[in-house]
Amino acid sequence: MFSGIVEEMATVRAIKREGGNIDLTLSCSFTQQLKIDQSISHNGVCLTVVNIDGDCYTVTAMKETLDRSNLGQLKVGDKVNVERSMLMNGRLDGHIVQGHVDETAECVGMRDADGSTYFTFRYPLDKAMARRGYFTVDKGSVTVNGVSLTVIAPTDNEFTVAIIPYTREHTNFCDIKVGSVVNIEFDILGKYIARLRHFEE
Repeated sequence: MFSGIVEEMATVRAIKREGGNIDLTLSCSFTQQLKIDQSISHNGVCLTVVNIDGDCYTVTAMKETLDRSNLGQLKVGDKVNVERSMLMNGRLDGHIVQGHVDETAECVGMRDADGSTYFTFRYPLDKAMARRGYFTVDKGSVTVNGVSLTVIAPTDNEFTVAIIPYTREHTNFCDIKVGSVVNIEFDILGKYIARLRHFEE
């Protein structure tokens, strides 16, 4: 379980493909504090540490993960938003994030907001998935590349978020531009409510 408050950006050091899986080797400032089997969010995807070697650690992403996320598009040198799992004795500064990315979205717009930046994202319209809670609501929560954000002006398959300068500087929003593909996780509370309504119909 995560909060969507990114700790820092890790750097991809190596990528190894084995069958339908890929092993991602990354480095970050807290590598020495990690342990094997620990869960870390990478651009919003929960992955397990399988190896630690010096200042680098390795995680494995399987085909299902690669099909639903942008991890398969990573290249050596890319920056990845990382967050260790949430401590239960701390404050929940973001929102409840599972690390189970639902799908990808494309950045279709950016505009200045007097120092901050509005980013608009579009994802495939699927009414069946929307009935299961895969949608956004105004002022609701959404996770973009592992960052907990508040939704602005949602439509059936688009939403906008406002990024303050600090967030843009300290996450890989600094690299997002029109055409970039990001990972999104819809709010788990919305999914449960949609599921409950299904049983009430």
